[in-house]
Amino acid sequence: MPKQFPDMRFFSRKLIKPEDLNAHGTLFGGSVLAWIDEEAAIYVICQLGKGNIATKFMSEIDFVSSAKLGDIIEIGMQTVAFGKTSITVRCEVRHKFTQKPIIRIDKIVFVHLNNDGKPTPHGISEPANE
Repeated sequence: MPKQFPDMRFFSRKLIKPEDLNAHGTLFGGSVLAWIDEEAAIYVICQLGKGNIATKFMSEIDFVSSAKLGDIIEIGMQTVAFGKTSITVRCEVRHKFTQKPIIRIDKIVFVHLNNDGKPTPHGISEPANE
């Protein structure tokens, strides 16, 4: 049985189009990683209620299965931890209808930056309900 994250919230969906495929006719990892980074950044901005963040770290990316042309996938995020200047989230991409996981990333760390691009406290101790 695949591991489930009960607090995972799925916000966006993508239709797999021809330009999203690799040479084998399945979902290109680079495309889905760009979608994940964008979705995670939006999620973190909503959690903090402020922008000016940067991706600092992504843990191992577990490509569990793939998707093919015409499939609909959804991207889920869950807040894992708050640091003084950072927020850590977990991500799962899954097939919309079968719920079969496609990709899992246990840690994506974002850092809140000041106007000079240096880490600065975000002042948040718990996530917003976004």
